[in-house]
Amino acid sequence: MTLAAGLITAIALNFFLTPAKVFQSGATGVAQLISLFLQQAGVAHQDLTGWFNLLLNLPLAYLAWHKLGRSFAIYSFITMFLVSALAIVLPVHALSTNPLMNAIFGGVLTGAGVGIALRFGFSTGGLDILSMYLAKTTRQTVGALMFIINLGIILVAGFGIQWESALYTIISIYCMTRVVDTIHTSNQKITAMVVTEHPDAVIAAVRGRLIRGITVLPSRGGYLGRANTTLMIVITRYELYDLTQATLGADHAAFIDILNTVDVVGEFLTSDQQEAKRAAQGQPHPTD
Repeated sequence: MTLAAGLITAIALNFFLTPAKVFQSGATGVAQLISLFLQQAGVAHQDLTGWFNLLLNLPLAYLAWHKLGRSFAIYSFITMFLVSALAIVLPVHALSTNPLMNAIFGGVLTGAGVGIALRFGFSTGGLDILSMYLAKTTRQTVGALMFIINLGIILVAGFGIQWESALYTIISIYCMTRVVDTIHTSNQKITAMVVTEHPDAVIAAVRGRLIRGITVLPSRGGYLGRANTTLMIVITRYELYDLTQATLGADHAAFIDILNTVDVVGEFLTSDQQEAKRAAQGQPHPTD
């Protein structure tokens, strides 16, 4: 997965974004800007994005090591090194002369690389690390935080290069954030409405896998008129599989309705908070 994420991100950079002067998000976008400024000033005679990307990622790797875990930091550094190395080795070659197509496909491929990395518990380096850290503390989606952080890159590209490049960068970053949020769903919340005739068994099964609040609503079937219970549970998309398996394991006839949740107000435990609560209660992780 580190190799796939690194290769996809480097291809997006060298074959779509850099040739069209469309900038990638995060530290790589900053590296692109520095490299382009040096080339325009006559200081550099070739693209140095890969080298600057490696340099800018070192302090962010330190942040990942201390704030997001050693495993996350190690795999992120490997992926970041692969992106930088492949960006140096692969030629900068435009596959299309249409800047809009370059912006769209570059953004989609970058989003795929970043999303794959985040889905498997690491990142492609750069400001993805900062976005992950802020996502844990602010409970916002990673994609939304990336867009906010990258506003500075857009403004510098507009004032320092040309506004056309900035506008295409906005399109590229928007495509990237949409793909990231499609693949990386741990911060996307949904509401499960579980209709069951065996509420106690379902509640016990769900609590064995998830640490989530469950609201019990007495209900009655409109077709047969039998009494049943509706359980309302707010979870993340990552937890949907565990919820489904636990529910159907306790009651194979249960009916589950999944609703998109815009936002929640109140206590909603993050994955780290759930792990801390399990450890405090002496409860093993459900996958152990």
